[in-house]
Amino acid sequence: MLSDVSIHLRSLFNTFSSDDKILLGNGSFQFDSQKFQLINSGSLHDSSKTIAFIDGGQAEILRAGNFIVSFIRVHAQIFAGLQKKDSLRQEFFLLTHVVCQDNGLCYKSSIITDEEKLFSEDLLFVSAQHSLLKKGNERADLSSVVSMARRFAELSLARKVVADYIVLDGTMDVTYPGEEQFLSVLGKNICALAKSSSLLTMNGNSPAMLLHRSGPSEPWVYPLNELTSFVKLHSSARHIFRFEGNREVLPYLLLHSTDALFLGYPYGLVFTDRLARVSNQEQKSLFLRLMLDEKNKEIKEYLTTLDAHSILDNLS
Repeated sequence: MLSDVSIHLRSLFNTFSSDDKILLGNGSFQFDSQKFQLINSGSLHDSSKTIAFIDGGQAEILRAGNFIVSFIRVHAQIFAGLQKKDSLRQEFFLLTHVVCQDNGLCYKSSIITDEEKLFSEDLLFVSAQHSLLKKGNERADLSSVVSMARRFAELSLARKVVADYIVLDGTMDVTYPGEEQFLSVLGKNICALAKSSSLLTMNGNSPAMLLHRSGPSEPWVYPLNELTSFVKLHSSARHIFRFEGNREVLPYLLLHSTDALFLGYPYGLVFTDRLARVSNQEQKSLFLRLMLDEKNKEIKEYLTTLDAHSILDNLS
């Protein structure tokens, strides 16, 4: 069967065509090899320009059928060239639980932090049936609100950062209820780089692979429209990334994209991801600190409503 799978996969790789179109939103863009533009680091006008890279991490600490407790961390690291400058970080717990309203079930959240809140938790009050969060006919999972909070925290932190350019991990798409409120107030120096892309071509192929096969060997940018592009940030890079926002930052990103461990991906995003990530060890430590508190005995009863899968996992 595996040999048959390989045959089917190889057949997919032979369907690339220069007549293909890249799909984005409700529009399509005809592939045109003349649209490739080389990125030249020699065009840098000021090597002292600062770039802030922003990313976030999250971990589920406690979960039951009607609530979830999570820990969220967002981090911004500012660089001048490859030299680290200032940084900003904020951490908070998020308690999201189910409430009953006249129009059905809703999710309500509380942000618990020793610092000033990056945004109001009222923005996280959403219907469990919201079209941007639900999956099929099923109501939205509580964890979707956690991802929503992390995204809002990253965008809020971006407003607090002072740098010539700000690079977010991900895209500038609106994927959560109310996200447009955060995106609409960001400055013109904001951009985003996505490690992966779900965009497709008219023939059902990957735009990144189409461009990788057809593009120059040198670093390039391929604009789709005023906001969205694809970029290759190192001549030997095997990865093509979706880029959105201010393209003036691209020559500066070339300086960050020479690490042999991930050629073509900015070191600033790698570094920030590492500092924002919530490790498994941290997650377990926070869980134990909550469970070892004698006052939290009743919580354990709620946790049994969802721990059947973990019991089976431990038996395997």
